[in-house]
Parts: sequence; C-alpha cells; structure tokens
Amino acid sequence: MPETSDRLLSLDAFRGLTIAGMVLVNNPGSWAYVYAPLAHAEWHGWTPTDLIFPYFLFIVGVAIPFSFRRRLAGGAARMDLFRHVVRRSLILIAIGLAMRAIPDFDFGEMRLYGVLQRIGLVYFAAAGLYLWTSARGRMVATCALLLGYWAVMMLVPVPGGVAGDLSPDGNLAAHIDRALMPDRLWSGTWDPEGLLSTFPAIGTCLLGIFCGEWLRSRRSGGDLVKGMWVAGAAMVVLGLAWDTVFPINKNLWTSSYVVFTAGTAFLLLGTMYRAIDVRRWRGAWSAPLVACGMNSIAIFVASGMFAKTMGRIHVGGAEGSSLYEWIFRNGFQSWAGDYNGSLALALAQVALWLAVAWLLHRRRIYIRI
Repeated sequence: MPETSDRLLSLDAFRGLTIAGMVLVNNPGSWAYVYAPLAHAEWHGWTPTDLIFPYFLFIVGVAIPFSFRRRLAGGAARMDLFRHVVRRSLILIAIGLAMRAIPDFDFGEMRLYGVLQRIGLVYFAAAGLYLWTSARGRMVATCALLLGYWAVMMLVPVPGGVAGDLSPDGNLAAHIDRALMPDRLWSGTWDPEGLLSTFPAIGTCLLGIFCGEWLRSRRSGGDLVKGMWVAGAAMVVLGLAWDTVFPINKNLWTSSYVVFTAGTAFLLLGTMYRAIDVRRWRGAWSAPLVACGMNSIAIFVASGMFAKTMGRIHVGGAEGSSLYEWIFRNGFQSWAGDYNGSLALALAQVALWLAVAWLLHRRRIYIRI
C-alpha cells in the first residue's frame, strides 16, 4: 500500500463529497425549482441524487475494517468492540429522532424512520457480522439479503394484493410499514427508510466492508485501483441487468439498486484513491472535502438543523414567509431567476458548511461518536 497510516485521505474526501452532495440536494432555494439531476427519481430509475444515501452506508462499511482490524490486532476483545458498536448505533438513532422531534417534540405522531436511524441499524448489523463472521460468511449474508429481498418482494403477495406488485402503495414493504407505523410514514402510505428495505441496505454496507478489506490488503496501489475499477464496473453491469427484472429503486432499496450504487461507489472511490493516496494529487480541491469528511456527523446535523430553523423563523409576522423563503426570494431569485437562484442558494450552503468544516479542522476540533 502507498500509505503506512490506517487513515485513507481519499475515504475522508469521498465522505466529504457525499456530505456536500447531501447539502446540495437537500437545500434548494425552493422545491418548486429543482433541476432534474438534483431530485430523486420519482419511483423506478435513478438520478445522481439517488447515489448519495447508499454512499453513506458504503463508506460506513469501508471504514469498519480499518477501525476494527487495528483494534483487534492490538488485543481488543470482540465483545468490547461490539458494545462500542451498540453504543454508536443507539447514539445515531437517538440523534436522528432528536432532529425529527425538535422543536415540536410531538412524539405521538412524528415519523420515526429516518436517515440516521437507518444508518444506525445498518451499522449495528454490518459491524456485528464483521466481528463474528468470516469473509465467506459475510459474502453468504450479502447474497442472502439481496436474493432473499428480491424473492420476498416478488413472490409474497400482500393481503388483497398480488405478488410482485412494486407500486408505491401495493408493495410488501409499504404494507409492512403501514401495519407497524400507521400515520407515521414519510409519504403517508409508504416510507423510503422503512423496515423491510433496511435489510438490503445492510448489503450496501457489507459491500463497503469488502472494499475496505481489499484496500487493506498487501497489494500495490495500482493493483488496488484496478481491482476496484473492475469490481465496480462488473457491479454496475450486474445492477443494470438485474434492473430488467427487479427495477432500480431507491425508495424500495431494491437489490439491483444495491449492486448498481455499490458499483458506482467502487469506481468513484477507486478514482479518488488513485488521485489522493496513490498519486498524491492533493491541494485546494481535496482539502475542504477531507475536512468535511473528518467532521461528517457534525456537518450532517448542523446543516439539517440550520435549514429547519430557517424554515421556522417567519419574516413579517406569523403569516409572513419563512426566513429561508425570504433569503431565496430577495437574495438569489431576484437576480438569478427561479431555477438558477434555487441552485445558487443550495451552492451557497455547500460553501458555508465546507468553510465551517475547514475551520473546525484547522482548530483540530472533531466531533465523533
């Protein structure tokens, strides 16, 4: 390997790029004016925006071998590490619930599913499998999760429905979520972070673990990059082929979506690894991304709560527009127009949070859980 340190700057940069992408797509000036690539696919299919969430889970998986293998080599007990996994998972879930609850604290009706909640559950399962199973066991688990989900979604009918119905309201995952969380779902009748679709999401993280183990192997930087590119290209092709019988769908987190998005993650991380860790092409382009990636949880939470707060502050009294809308209308839409103004406000927020991450990095302040 080209680096003796366990820390991969390319992984930090990839994480930072993913956070920046999340801020970009989550914070347009107005949801009425969003360019198509910056919006999720309506149902089947994908856009660049649909790559962001699986990248988070993939990155979690890549980091697991780097973190745990070093500790295990130092004599740490697996059960002690698993207790740490449980603690981190519960903290992630708690933060996700807190972000949802603040400021109303309407626990009786608020949505309980969410991004951090899914990350917490997936991390718990994938890290547990890493600690207690072999690479072969994890491969079997990955195949079982993806093939099993495909079989269940296509062969098990919902009461009063038919097997293989993948419509928003008719699919099995939505039926289960309506039974478990009535009136607490993102869309009312289905939820993109529901329970059943969390199982194939574990597969996304497990594929990240395989990538992390590959990067830790004693191969040259060039061989590592080629291996990631070949694996990534193969998974993209497999995902697209699987799409013909089990459509790529972020909301359902279909098995084809898992394989396809993991393939693109292999390709992108392999390219960033080659540039940053092998060729050492570093500088102004990568430093803000690395800084953001090293404080990802802080930027994730702060950016989300900042936008939420801006949306709750009213200008011109209770009946007036929100501060967020006022800033968009007067600071961006007025000179850039509808779509470009909406994009400009989103880019301004990306710049803001990259600057915050850079300042924290300069002061060696890292918020971790």
